[in-house]
Amino acid sequence: MTRAWLNRIGTAVPQHDIHAEFVDFARTALADARGRALFDRMAELADIEHRFSLFAPGPKPRDRVLDSDGFYLRRAFPSTGARMARYREAALALSRQAIAALDIAAERSAITHLIVASCTGFTAPGLDFDIMQDAGLAPSVERTIVGFMGCFAAVNALRLARHIVRSEADAKVLLVNLELSSLHLQEQWELEKMLSFLLFGDGCGACLVSAEPVGLALDRFHAAVIPRSAELITWHIGDQGFEMHLSGQVPGRIRRWLREHGAGLLGQRTVHDIALWAVHAGGRSILDAVQHGLALPPDALRFSRDVLREYGNMSSATLVFVLERILRSSHATGDGLAMAFGPGLSVETFAFHRP
Repeated sequence: MTRAWLNRIGTAVPQHDIHAEFVDFARTALADARGRALFDRMAELADIEHRFSLFAPGPKPRDRVLDSDGFYLRRAFPSTGARMARYREAALALSRQAIAALDIAAERSAITHLIVASCTGFTAPGLDFDIMQDAGLAPSVERTIVGFMGCFAAVNALRLARHIVRSEADAKVLLVNLELSSLHLQEQWELEKMLSFLLFGDGCGACLVSAEPVGLALDRFHAAVIPRSAELITWHIGDQGFEMHLSGQVPGRIRRWLREHGAGLLGQRTVHDIALWAVHAGGRSILDAVQHGLALPPDALRFSRDVLREYGNMSSATLVFVLERILRSSHATGDGLAMAFGPGLSVETFAFHRP
């Protein structure tokens, strides 16, 4: 049977680095001195140095306007409709940058399928339609949206691309993971919410998947659910954007589950057989949970930790950035395992090989 390969990856983030500005803002937004001290400590331990947003920070003091566009006004945050209007405009612009970095000029006329994964916005005609027209793809391209699945959606999108290539050997699949998490800031200045807001940034990854034996060979995909954990990560559509709940119990639950069931994710291999690890950089505590749960060597998650440090958690786009790091490294060869987590609590993995 035809083997599917992830040939190339292009990535893009908006121009505004907002991490340090957000940390500074949080110190003023948290009313309780103990909460501020704990936030400072957690921000220091987060291992995030940069996060990028489509919004530029507004001038200080930010007691009324948070961003330079005046989109986020204190006590008058935008409706879901206003956020979705901004999504369509900004999503296409950032997707265009990632596709340009992918450089599909030579393959444009040969692309047969377009898959778009996103959980931070909806519109119809959707981002898939906008990308088809903007990128100059044929109107006959087969389009699919992988929507609202959360941080593990990159795995689902790649699984779908693999199925397509394995069933149609001449297929060329353009895959776009686009997330604009900063569109969903909530005016909830409690410590738990602020720690959640501390993690997320905007980003886009574009991939080309085909049967051409170049890049990463995509192999066994596997899905699992951690029992009794559905309430730990939730993502609901509210009147003022999408509302996330991210429980502090998630890392511990992942660590304990991996200790008991992690061997089943490896197939016939052991941890020592796997040279390359591409784990969704959901946060330092998530990466630590995987490291300890699977008893990985100290530098096994270096690609994921680098992405977390430089971009934060970009939801479903994050794993694509990690895979891009692996493709960029001439020393990264051998068998690999990719892993991501999301609502459910779902665990999605796939094996890959870099010749």
